[in-house]
Amino acid sequence: MSTTSFHVTPGYGDLAHEALGYSQAVRVGNRVETSGQGGWDDQLVVRRDLTEEIVQAFDNVERTLAEAGADWRHVIAINSYHKVEAGESAIGPDHNAVMTREFRRRMGDRAPVWTQTGVTVLGLADMRIEIRVTAEIDD
Repeated sequence: MSTTSFHVTPGYGDLAHEALGYSQAVRVGNRVETSGQGGWDDQLVVRRDLTEEIVQAFDNVERTLAEAGADWRHVIAINSYHKVEAGESAIGPDHNAVMTREFRRRMGDRAPVWTQTGVTVLGLADMRIEIRVTAEIDD
């Protein structure tokens, strides 16, 4: 029988849990699912520069995975949500360049599956990126 545990990342996770009643991650046995992580600081203030925002979102995924006993080497699937401005027909190369650089920096040659979705809004008004991952921890 698998055990289930919910995890709240200290700082921004505490604020989200208190205000909205959700956890940043759930671990069921050796599988970890995160909620979407944005490029915010511990007060939920989003980075103004796009590159910094994306890097911070990756850092927040890393912090959240650690709370559940995982890290980037355990990630098997990634979903990213990118704010697409009116009139744009695709997720821009500015997003993709930072995303792929961070994948390589954090996972090396490991290449999990990845689905990108363009959206018109995200959870906070200033957000332009949200990253959600699934991890499988090997025994």
